[in-house]
Amino acid sequence: MTTYILAIDQGTTSTRSILFRKDLTVAAVAQEEFPQHYPASGWVEHDPEDLWRTTVSTMRAALAKAGARAAEVVAIGITNQRETTLVWDRATGAAIHKAIVWQDRRTADACARLKAEGHEPLVSARTGLLLDPYFSGTKVAWLLDNVPGARERAARGELAFGTVDSFLLWRLTGGRVHATDATNASRTLLYDIHRGRWDEELCRLLDVPMAMLPEVCDSAAPFGTTISDILDAPVPVCGIAGDQQAATVGQACFAPGMMKSTYGTGCFALLNTGENPVTSCNRLLTTIAYQLDGRRTYALEGAIFIAGAAVQWLRDGLKVIRSAEETGSLAATADPAQDVILVPAFVGLGAPYWDADCRGALYGLTRGTSPRELARAALESVGYQTRDLIEAMRGDWAGEAGTVLRVDGGMVASDWTMQFLADILDAPVDRPKVLETTALGAAYLAGLQAGVLPPPADFARTWALQRRFAPVMDADTRNRKYAAWQDAVARTLSRRG
Repeated sequence: MTTYILAIDQGTTSTRSILFRKDLTVAAVAQEEFPQHYPASGWVEHDPEDLWRTTVSTMRAALAKAGARAAEVVAIGITNQRETTLVWDRATGAAIHKAIVWQDRRTADACARLKAEGHEPLVSARTGLLLDPYFSGTKVAWLLDNVPGARERAARGELAFGTVDSFLLWRLTGGRVHATDATNASRTLLYDIHRGRWDEELCRLLDVPMAMLPEVCDSAAPFGTTISDILDAPVPVCGIAGDQQAATVGQACFAPGMMKSTYGTGCFALLNTGENPVTSCNRLLTTIAYQLDGRRTYALEGAIFIAGAAVQWLRDGLKVIRSAEETGSLAATADPAQDVILVPAFVGLGAPYWDADCRGALYGLTRGTSPRELARAALESVGYQTRDLIEAMRGDWAGEAGTVLRVDGGMVASDWTMQFLADILDAPVDRPKVLETTALGAAYLAGLQAGVLPPPADFARTWALQRRFAPVMDADTRNRKYAAWQDAVARTLSRRG
């Protein structure tokens, strides 16, 4: 009988289920997109039932494509869009409101108030995070304050909070398990990443009842077993990690100094700092990279809110391209004399600026600007933002950081984008043979817990390079282009006071 591991990759715009064989080759993939909801400017929501429906349907579809049965699946791993916040009824499992997505900015005023009251140093010291609407804690408080009766129900213990992994786990286990892993807990503004537990003082500060919070487990742990009517047999859930941490595992970045960057809707770069958390002087985040056998490994993280979403905007918003795949060829034929720069601050800017109020801008437009220049500007913005993050990391990390960036995510299929990334960073960029590194990381964690996959050091030796992109841009051009980007960002940042 074939042995499989099933990875659920619940992302911002779609849900995928990938069935891996025991040797971690892919047996089948099923993917479904789901609607995005924008009820107000800067607000982004998902229907929780869409998240659940697409999870179940893609799991079943992946098994069907491979001709596999649930009885052959030894473990399920879950990886998820982080910070997206759900609150649901413990009795029925029904969410009390749409999920508030990580991109949502509705709690910007609440964060600004907490900052003005001087609370950010305490929050940062305990959680490694900044007071920004990106994270879950203020989203939970908003739900309790804006859904009629929610705060009273929470006080009576009737409601549960969770990130998407926790919500899916609850549903998969028929409401028997309310849990998450340390990586997802570390993104809530409520979790002390040094002591490894929910922080009572932070919960009081954000007005979130601790009774709502899930149990926090290792990233590889016995999370529970699915109820039998979801698939054709119960299957144990053995691994959970937020999507960026799962990609870090899938890229085998287990040694301090190793870096990876994932390019999906947003972009997230992580630098492994080992067992010691590093406090950033450059407004990066200190986060848990993974937790195994009760031991936490930390990372510095830089978060870019808009990467692939800029290409989606060209396709779905401006309708100047028909498919994302067109952008590389369009960018390659753009007019080199036009320095069009896109600052994609559609929902504010993330690291290292953390400006929730600024909005996107295009600079350098002329009558000759065409879809070619817009495509190039969208792709270049990803490289510029990555350089912002990498330079901040190098300023924070006293250890010896790797000189190579491992990349993954949907955008890395574009050779043009990866070459520009190497050029603007002046550093090699490595694209692995397995691009589904987020799902691979979830599958590895599940297989590790199930006892069918080797320890991290042995898994790391299986990582394989597909192509290395070496920098070829001359220094003068690189410096000129990056200086123009920095000027554009300075003009875009919101002016306060």
